[in-house]
Amino acid sequence: MLDKLPISLKTQKILEKALDEPISYEDANYLINVNGSDLFALIATADYLRKEIVGNNVTFINNCNINFTNICTVKCGFCAFARDLGDVEAYILNDEEILQKASQAVEHGAREFCLMGGVLPDADIEYYEYLLKLLKNEFPNVAIHGFSPTMIHDAAINSEMSIDDSFKILKKAGLDTLPGTAAEILTDRSRDLICPSKVNVSTWINIVKASHNNGIPSSATIMYGHVEKIEERVEHLDILRKIQAETKGFTELIPMTFMHEYSPIYKTGEKNLGATGTQDLKLYAVSRLMFRDLIPNIQVSWVKMGFKFAQVSLASGANDLGGTLGGDELSQASGAPDGVDASIEQLSNIVKDLDRLPIERNSKYSEFYPIKSY
Repeated sequence: MLDKLPISLKTQKILEKALDEPISYEDANYLINVNGSDLFALIATADYLRKEIVGNNVTFINNCNINFTNICTVKCGFCAFARDLGDVEAYILNDEEILQKASQAVEHGAREFCLMGGVLPDADIEYYEYLLKLLKNEFPNVAIHGFSPTMIHDAAINSEMSIDDSFKILKKAGLDTLPGTAAEILTDRSRDLICPSKVNVSTWINIVKASHNNGIPSSATIMYGHVEKIEERVEHLDILRKIQAETKGFTELIPMTFMHEYSPIYKTGEKNLGATGTQDLKLYAVSRLMFRDLIPNIQVSWVKMGFKFAQVSLASGANDLGGTLGGDELSQASGAPDGVDASIEQLSNIVKDLDRLPIERNSKYSEFYPIKSY
């Protein structure tokens, strides 16, 4: 099909090869910079591979966010959610408030709680174990997608416990999957600029591998469009690819475009922040060509892109719409364009308009549930 398109010979050769095997690191760096007809050919190839690998289903989960605190000791330049201990807007949810949020979500069919929060100064593994048991005792059949590598790291230090032992305790208490957040961009250069207090690249990798090795799958994320160089995006994806080749523990890849308007680094004068629309599409497409079926599920973040552009991104190699996401205060604080709550009907309509089939899933992509007609 590619010989019919008015594209460069180099792009044509790379894309033809991509139909049969994952693209190389070098070819990914080339493709993530193409434009014009070459860009449309890249998108078409990624969408073709998506259909070949995962078919025409678009999955999502009925879930809710339980952000149990906005107090955070880690000062990230991109975060508009975190507050200091003692701030007027600072909070820590008590047991009753956590269970009330969970109960309301379950009444609306939630299959997953995304249990997240800031990095509390004194939080330890015992505290996270308590939160898991609190929810599992009341809602044993709802999966918990909880915490982050940085939260686990700091809590393990407070408990004077190894990362490996920490995951064993958390798994026994009910942790089903780990958000692959705190990754941002996996180069120490960019992390020194936007999140110097977070774990470094090697530590993040070791924590995620420990999670996988203890039978706790995780998502893989990339948060891009801030201070990183374009080639650092590909470097990040290549690191994720190497981890997945070793552990097979990533359930999905979630590219998250940076929402800059209310971020500290934007307010203090950093310019040229935020990825463009074509950069978003290129990242989705290149990701599909790099991972193919190694990470078959590539998720679109509608809460960060808005419903319309999320739909376009589903035509660029992606096959998952994330979740209904009730209560995502982190994205709300950053200025989510279409809010932070979606209904099954809204997500289904986005999918059906693409002539694809909406399917509800569980956290691990191991069970799927038909959706009634709307």
